[in-house]
Amino acid sequence: MTNAKESIAGERRGAGLAQESAKAEARWKKELSRYGEGIAALASGLLIAVAWSLSSSSEAASIAFYALAFLVGGFAKAKEGWLTLVEEKELDVNLLMIVAAIGAAGIGYWTEGAVLIFIFSLSGALETYTMNRSSRDISALMGLKPETAVLCSEEGETIVPIESLNVGDVVLVRPGERIPADGLVREGASSVNQASITGESLPVDKGLGDEVFAGTLNGQGALFVKVTKGSDSTLFAKMIRLVQEAQSEKPKTQRFIEKLERVYVRLVLAATALLILAPPLLLGLSWESTFYKAMVFLVVASPCALVASIMPAVLSAISTGARHGLLFKGGAHVDHIADIKAIAFDKTGTLTQGKPIVTDIVAFQGLTEEQLLRIAASMESLSEHPLAKAIVREAEEKKLDLQRPAGFQALTGWGIQADWEGETWKLGKADYVEESLRTEELTAVVSRLERQGKTVTVLHRESGVAGVIALRDTLRPEAKHAVARLRGMGIEVAMLTGDSRRTAAAIAAELGIERVYSELLPEDKVAKVKELGGTFGAVAMVGDGINDAPALAAATVGIAMGVAGSDAALETADLVLMNDEIGRIADAVELGQRTRRVTKQNIVFALGVIALLIIGNFAEGIALPLGVVGHEGSTILVILNGLRLLGNGSMSKNPAAAGASSGAALYR
Repeated sequence: MTNAKESIAGERRGAGLAQESAKAEARWKKELSRYGEGIAALASGLLIAVAWSLSSSSEAASIAFYALAFLVGGFAKAKEGWLTLVEEKELDVNLLMIVAAIGAAGIGYWTEGAVLIFIFSLSGALETYTMNRSSRDISALMGLKPETAVLCSEEGETIVPIESLNVGDVVLVRPGERIPADGLVREGASSVNQASITGESLPVDKGLGDEVFAGTLNGQGALFVKVTKGSDSTLFAKMIRLVQEAQSEKPKTQRFIEKLERVYVRLVLAATALLILAPPLLLGLSWESTFYKAMVFLVVASPCALVASIMPAVLSAISTGARHGLLFKGGAHVDHIADIKAIAFDKTGTLTQGKPIVTDIVAFQGLTEEQLLRIAASMESLSEHPLAKAIVREAEEKKLDLQRPAGFQALTGWGIQADWEGETWKLGKADYVEESLRTEELTAVVSRLERQGKTVTVLHRESGVAGVIALRDTLRPEAKHAVARLRGMGIEVAMLTGDSRRTAAAIAAELGIERVYSELLPEDKVAKVKELGGTFGAVAMVGDGINDAPALAAATVGIAMGVAGSDAALETADLVLMNDEIGRIADAVELGQRTRRVTKQNIVFALGVIALLIIGNFAEGIALPLGVVGHEGSTILVILNGLRLLGNGSMSKNPAAAGASSGAALYR
């Protein structure tokens, strides 16, 4: 047995060494990809300077250095263009610029061709920098990810890679270390800084039974944590995966421009060939002058700036959102959220904290309150619904003896049914009670409690109604201001809930929501989302539960709560609120709107520069260096304009201040 355990420990250590080696190699490749293009561009510029200095003394040496500058600065772009041509059978802007540079050198304009290569490679390096800068927040997240954990077993403590941890393992987290996996505190007490996950600015006290998250920072105490999720399933891993997926998805406008690029490049090449051949053959102009003007046209007509108009801006927006707990799953959703005209909120766990408490117990049929609570909690002990957990928690706090029921059935949207001590009991909404069992006393009690904004659940059996349990969920501190801010932006706000009409109306009135839809089943929520879309246009849905997933999928933009949200909601949503702060939704809308404005500016500017340079080339004639500077300069400017969306300001942590300050701070 001992040998087997030692073998397992050895395998884990071996896996850790192999993983470290692979990570070191990946880091080296990442650094090379990050800086290699910029180094090549600068080296190309240096070679051009040497070639220019030699032009008066040795033409052959000068041309050799120019050729070397071509090779160093243009290799990456030439390779990229060639692979696109061979693998995808498409022409792209990279090949277009290389052809223009070679064409210029072919008629003796080595300096102009080399400068074109230099500026083109420099703008490419800047665009790569933009992509890397946009990924900075992912890198920051990855930097918070623990690599190893201290596994506690019968043999003692062993350092293992976090990937080898299994559910049920116990790990030791010493003071000042990052927690390696999601889990529950089994022993010890400490304060934990959860800012990387929930955005809470102050450490949270953790003790026996409390939940902790991977990537969060332990304080002064030692914790023994029982692992509840594998390394790929932790909330921290989901954050990283969501942002990585987001960067690979392109908005519709970008996909359109990329398709246009392929057609446009062919047209430019065809027009260039026509400009080279037609004037000498038809008008008797010199080959050299027409070829030169054609090369200028090839440069200024290239759509580099147009191609770079969108993705740097979108990726910058995704990065800024991620830094503030707004994880967009793709660039398309950054664009879609700018169109939002209506937003529907689920109630429980979204507008409220999703942790209801029992407020009233009214017993009938001679039962005491404790007897009623004991029966209800025993039935709810097999349910995962928040109301069920609240009832069970209330019974446990009163130290009642619970007995697991038999024949348990969950009736979606209504309640539960089970056999307990020889009788069939039902527990659920007041509407679930059969007509023959309803009494004036029951109706009066239910009506009174619902007017107070409480959720009422009724326990009954064949012999009649046994009693009523009322629960009340507390509103999120920022909910009222979040709703007011969205309405102030001209967005219609609605609430969708499976709760009773009176309870929903009371909560909605407190929040200032006028459009309320209550007593909805999951399919009803989908119908209401579609109805809102038909009335207002683009609609967002905010939810946290499994039953919200269909409505999230039906909305233009589905928004899930990152901490409280179910796996189904997180997988379905287009935007995840990692700190569950619904006040950030307005920030997300403003970010989407600003991104759209920036991309529109870029597109108009890029097209305007291309048109101006083409007209100037045919009307007056433009020198190739001026065409290069105008073309590549416009590319650099649109990239820099997109970079403005990265921002460095922090958003307010105070929900009450979210209205005027947080949106401005996002773009400061």
